[in-house]
Amino acid sequence: MSSETNKTPPSLRIGAVIVGVVLLGVLIVGITARAQNARTLKSWTEQQAAISVSVINATEITGGKPLELPGRFEAYAAAPLYARVSGYLKSWKADIGTPVKTGQLIAEIETPDLDQQLLQARAEVATAKANADLAAITAKRLQSLLDTNSVSHQEVDEKVGDYAAKQALLQSAQANLDRLVATKAFARIVAPFDGVVTSRNTDTGALINVGSGTGPALFVVSDNRRLRLYVSVPQAYLSSIKPGDTADVTVPEQPGQVFQAKVVSASQSVDAGSGTSLMQLSLNNADGKLLPGSYARVSFNLQGQASRLSIPASALIFDAKGMQVAVVDADGTVKRKAITVARDLGSALELSDGISATDQIIDNPPDGIADGTKVLIKQDAAASEKKAG
Repeated sequence: MSSETNKTPPSLRIGAVIVGVVLLGVLIVGITARAQNARTLKSWTEQQAAISVSVINATEITGGKPLELPGRFEAYAAAPLYARVSGYLKSWKADIGTPVKTGQLIAEIETPDLDQQLLQARAEVATAKANADLAAITAKRLQSLLDTNSVSHQEVDEKVGDYAAKQALLQSAQANLDRLVATKAFARIVAPFDGVVTSRNTDTGALINVGSGTGPALFVVSDNRRLRLYVSVPQAYLSSIKPGDTADVTVPEQPGQVFQAKVVSASQSVDAGSGTSLMQLSLNNADGKLLPGSYARVSFNLQGQASRLSIPASALIFDAKGMQVAVVDADGTVKRKAITVARDLGSALELSDGISATDQIIDNPPDGIADGTKVLIKQDAAASEKKAG
């Protein structure tokens, strides 16, 4: 009886096996799901830890694109006029903007002190001349008495020597008078060449001091019929611009009008601070439309210039290592590349070396980004987030 009771029915054993298999399957599925979730979480965490960046490609600029640079006009000749005599300004004859001819009177200086010195110098000349004349008569008379042995040779020699000394004193007094007369001529301020009075810094009755370093010039006369135009050209373009080349010039006050200028010379040196070389252009201004000191936009047509790449200024990294950009390779690793800027256009930089047209350049690179940093390009990051969701 008891042996029959201990026997388990087959149906129960089968049911137990099935339950065991089901429990094992549930356990396996649970473990697999947890492992998958762990991998997904790890991947998501890594993606969140990576920096998301936007990338751009450099824009190719074809050769022959005009090089536009700022310039500044200067008069072909400009003479600041200072006083050579002291006194008071008696009158002025030409105000700013007045055309003048060579030698034309611009102003007169009243010189009371100099006038008195001239009177004294003339009196000294008259005295010296009278003494010299008397010495000449005395020497001549004694020489005539020498033949009769009425006077000694010593007395004659003394009078001849006295005459020579008096003659030297007369020449000295005359030279002093001539100097004062020449100085008095500077009381008349005249135009050194044909031009226009561009500055007047004095007025009637003003005290005038001698010299050119104590204050502004009394007047400035400029020859505006031709103008010099000075332009600072970046070093990368020096080989493309030669004396004799022409450039188009525009000014804000003459919209739509283009003037022609010719390159006449270059400084033959590069400024260490700006990396540019100063070039001088010349242009005709017979109609007076252009003004010295004014701003101009100068456009050089650089035919045959090699193609260059342009990037936005926002992609530039500038630190102790110089100017660089951050480039992302195919596996999302950053590499910093040094670049050479040929021209700074403000919002964009024209490069002559450092990158290729296929490089993926990070725009607005994060601070401290270094070689080997792993990044996600923003569109790839968006796709990854969508897949993870």
